[in-house]
Amino acid sequence: MPWVRFNRDFDFKPRPSLTLAYMAGRAYLVSRACAEAAETAGAGALTRRPTEAGKAKGE
Repeated sequence: MPWVRFNRDFDFKPRPSLTLAYMAGRAYLVSRACAEAAETAGAGALTRRPTEAGKAKGE
């Protein structure tokens, strides 16, 4: 499962009865399908696992 940093709010619907909301400016561990949908929509990009300070390792 990849980490994605969202640059704008993004709603992912893995099935019709469920919506997962991701907030802009934060990194989340998401499913591969969610990561692909976010990248396609221009709402997020793959990143490394964030540190406790909220920055991705290596940034």
